[in-house]
Amino acid sequence: MLILTTPTIEGKKIIEYYGLVSGDSLLGANLYKDMFSGVRDVVGGRTSKYEEELTAARDLARKSMEEKAEEKGANAIIGTRVAYHNLGGTMGNTIMVSIFGTAVSYQE
Repeated sequence: MLILTTPTIEGKKIIEYYGLVSGDSLLGANLYKDMFSGVRDVVGGRTSKYEEELTAARDLARKSMEEKAEEKGANAIIGTRVAYHNLGGTMGNTIMVSIFGTAVSYQE
């Protein structure tokens, strides 16, 4: 599946538009991870565990979007965007990763 942020596929003709497809994923953070992250921020360094989990959440959302596009018969998604939303919480935060774009078929 070709996934692009651009509204067209350079050098290819889009033959059908299927409409919007999206995928979402939630990433929960707990008090202990938040405390560890805060310590890392004070002493410097990257919070690689959060980065790994954020990447996994983004990949899960992307796969969900791809599956929906394939169900419609698409072979590409154009105009793709990724959004992150902090849903808050008392014991930490929950991050929602949303990815969306337009499912299309193009002539190969």
